[in-house]
Amino acid sequence: MPEPTAPTTSPVDSPTPSPAAPPTPPIPLTALLARTDLGLRQVAGPVDAETAVHWVHTSEMADPYPYLLGGELLLSAGVHCPDPTDAAHFDTYAARIVQAGGAALGIGIAPVHDRVPEPLIEACDRYGLPLLEVAPKTPFTTVARAVWQLMAQARHAELRRVAEAQQALAAAAARPDPVASVLRQLARRLGGYAVLLGASPVREAGRTPREPVRAALDHLAQVVGPGASRPASATDTVSPGAHLAAYALAGAPGLALGVVTPAREPGDHTIAGAAAVLLSLLTAEHQGAAETRRSAALVRLLLGAGPDDVTALLGPAPWTVVRGRATEGDGDPGALAAALGSALFDKDREGVRVVLTAGAEPTAQTGWTLGAGAAVEPAELATAEVQALRALGRAEATRSPFVRHGAGAGLGELVPPAEASAYARTLLAPLSQAPNGEALTETLRTWLSLHGSWDRTATAQGVHRNTVRQRVARCAVLLDADLDDPDVRMELWFALRVG
Repeated sequence: MPEPTAPTTSPVDSPTPSPAAPPTPPIPLTALLARTDLGLRQVAGPVDAETAVHWVHTSEMADPYPYLLGGELLLSAGVHCPDPTDAAHFDTYAARIVQAGGAALGIGIAPVHDRVPEPLIEACDRYGLPLLEVAPKTPFTTVARAVWQLMAQARHAELRRVAEAQQALAAAAARPDPVASVLRQLARRLGGYAVLLGASPVREAGRTPREPVRAALDHLAQVVGPGASRPASATDTVSPGAHLAAYALAGAPGLALGVVTPAREPGDHTIAGAAAVLLSLLTAEHQGAAETRRSAALVRLLLGAGPDDVTALLGPAPWTVVRGRATEGDGDPGALAAALGSALFDKDREGVRVVLTAGAEPTAQTGWTLGAGAAVEPAELATAEVQALRALGRAEATRSPFVRHGAGAGLGELVPPAEASAYARTLLAPLSQAPNGEALTETLRTWLSLHGSWDRTATAQGVHRNTVRQRVARCAVLLDADLDDPDVRMELWFALRVG
């Protein structure tokens, strides 16, 4: 319904944009009027089959504008104006409801008015606001309940329609000519026109629209595209009977799904989106050489080949293991792997792990906390993963976006590795032999790396700070060492690094 323009005598200066309607399935006002058990009768305003009710609100405020979201059926007994001849009040009242985007007004007969005031009827006719007479024996709550019942029926019908359409589209994708079959099924389900834009030859289904509409659809398809810089879908309306929508096809650059429908029905976007996903899969390029090598490597591993047998297929050494956790939400493991330049990724309870091949260097990534192990040969990947997990813990404790294991060399490099390892095993033997020795060792390692901070160690270990205190105290007893002594801390840190 177009926004009404108030006459010069109206106290309202100019209409303001209607706020967005509540996120509920709308119902036609005609469907509510068809409920004979409610006793509703329209006495003023346009009789329009497209008038939709999104909500029911009851108010006796003289100015309901601040309390309306838009799309409501406003119910009132007229308490705000007991004088049925107050034309000025009713004029302002109707104008404000229209400005707020109200769908219709219902006036209860009794106890204030024994009939709908004539000035209110004239005002609603003037502003194009449907006015309903609510019978004396019809409580407002009964009207509200009827609206909710009709909304539930509409939601159920929408879900059933979407489910049936998705099943039909999936079946069409399995036919000999899947792209044409999906387009035909989509055009049939939406009652309009569907076309694969950017394709050669053109694939389309349904009745071809007029040239201006087709040209507008081509233009809309240029707006959408893959990537964050462009929207994945867009809509437009050329005329009341031509509603346009375009959807970018992932994995098929330059292609888009275009749809023209005579009206926008609930569920249309979901159905067209499902078709776009299917068409993306059907039109995507075949897997390249890298994907073929990864598939071959997986098959060989499943059939019993060892890591050394598939190394050449996945890429030359050294390889690097990266462990990561999203700073907000769950994060997208695939997107992280792609940003790091790898397609080898997995997700477990510790977060995401990515393997970089061909000596690729990991870098910090927005939205992630990362830890990377040392670059190693394939046979050392298990060790590199442990290093990456420790680096991730240190990154979270220090609030750093990225930490690399073993960055830089120190005095420890002057000690032969075999001697350093033997010394570390001897020094740390009381911990490794104790019950819960692994947890004690890891807690001590983290605590030392964080300069004895109880809180940051608790964060890195995922335990309570009192647990950290108890474990560190237990380490001091087992090692018979004064952990406040910097020399002792230095030796333990050295042993933990090489052990």
